[in-house]
Amino acid sequence: MQDLNDMLYFAEVVERGGFAAAGRVLGIPKSRLSRRIAELELRLGVRLLQRTTRKLSLTQAGEIYLRHCAAVRDEAQAAHDALTAVQVEPRGVIRVACPITLAQTTVGHLVPHFMAQYPQVRVEMRVSNRVVDLVEEGVDVALRVRVSLDDSGSLVVKHLGESRSMLVAAPDLLVRQGQPRTVQDLANLDTVAMSAVEGRSTLRLLGPELSGKRSEHLLNHQPRYVADDLVTLQHAVQRGIGMTALPDYLCHTALADGRLVEVLPGWAPQAGIVHAVFPSRRGLNPAVRRFLDFLGAHLRGHEIVIGEEVCVPSLQDTWTPSGSGSAPSGVAPG
Repeated sequence: MQDLNDMLYFAEVVERGGFAAAGRVLGIPKSRLSRRIAELELRLGVRLLQRTTRKLSLTQAGEIYLRHCAAVRDEAQAAHDALTAVQVEPRGVIRVACPITLAQTTVGHLVPHFMAQYPQVRVEMRVSNRVVDLVEEGVDVALRVRVSLDDSGSLVVKHLGESRSMLVAAPDLLVRQGQPRTVQDLANLDTVAMSAVEGRSTLRLLGPELSGKRSEHLLNHQPRYVADDLVTLQHAVQRGIGMTALPDYLCHTALADGRLVEVLPGWAPQAGIVHAVFPSRRGLNPAVRRFLDFLGAHLRGHEIVIGEEVCVPSLQDTWTPSGSGSAPSGVAPG
């Protein structure tokens, strides 16, 4: 059976740049460490390192093996950190970046409950739709909503669930400009949007399934009003300025009391993925880990807290590889 210690030793030798440096970190003599790696290569039947008098370099087989060794080491560290976190009372500062609408409708109401539960924790929350550089700006956790998870580089992602949006408008707008019967009729309505390029904005809509595949439509429109905050847009929509896409957790009250109506049910933007990103699982601050677990517990299963109320999006609590994509129109970036 593979000796997992040798996998750890190999990863440390490569990442520390040599046997002497790795030996100092591991508390193992350089000669013994060199012998262990040589025996490892013999057992595997491949050369992992090219040795010269000046430096070490990885062979192709060594590059492949290193990825797996590093993963094993990081998972072992994560297991240790998880047990430590259970035993250690969370304390210290958590720096969180959060999109404006998510903070106003959900996270801003959850954080005080978290802080009441963990009195030794302080929270600094940066509320902005700007995409932050976590490492450069010293942010522990960034909350984001994206339609895909494909460009967060080396960041780790905790997937919280989905934010579903719908097309909405004020009843008087539809009286003035007509109730759309087909997706093409949407072009007859005035619109508002979070962004526009040279005065125009594009909204990708998904519709009913046809032959096992959901139909799609790109609504290219010229919004009358552009604002990078969903709550601001909702005020304009309720005053009849135009139609837009809003998350269901944001507009459910206005729909219930008749200030807004859903436009063309069956057609909607792609759901946004609600997730938290952070630099690494390795050595994760216990307070940050508890905060992530707290969010997962409160945003799991079909509930997003809005003030004292509760509303939909289906949410799950899973770890996934990192990434993020562009936000759909009507979903705030983070």
